[in-house]
Amino acid sequence: MAQSVSVEIDLKVPAQKAWDAIRDSASLFPKIMPSHFKSIEVIGDGNVGTIRRIKYGEGMKTATHESERIEALDKTNMTVTYTVIEGEVLSVFKVFKPTIKLLPGADANSCRLSWTAEFERVGNTIPPSEPIKEAATNIFKAMEGYLLATA
Repeated sequence: MAQSVSVEIDLKVPAQKAWDAIRDSASLFPKIMPSHFKSIEVIGDGNVGTIRRIKYGEGMKTATHESERIEALDKTNMTVTYTVIEGEVLSVFKVFKPTIKLLPGADANSCRLSWTAEFERVGNTIPPSEPIKEAATNIFKAMEGYLLATA
């Protein structure tokens, strides 16, 4: 049975700017978080079916690599869903499928990022959700900091 973990993060950048950064994360994340992301290789055109091969840095304590495949993409509604298809996370989860959605914020210069991961466990072990939420929050807050600093 599928379960999920979610976090909502208020960002002080316009939704379109955050969306553009997420869509460009292959080049952006290794630049702004080199301790977490050594490299992200994109195989495809960025649309459904595209594979992202991620090599993690020492800052990512639980994994060294991961491959993800984009399963759904809605550019108008700024939503992307991807499935982890390779990596250490699959030793804990049979399925790990995050969705990122950007929602309007309190004003034109802010937005709310919703990150929800649906998953199925391997075995009966229940992985703690707090480290997963913390990792997602840290990544998107670092992205926000970079976007604010380079505005």
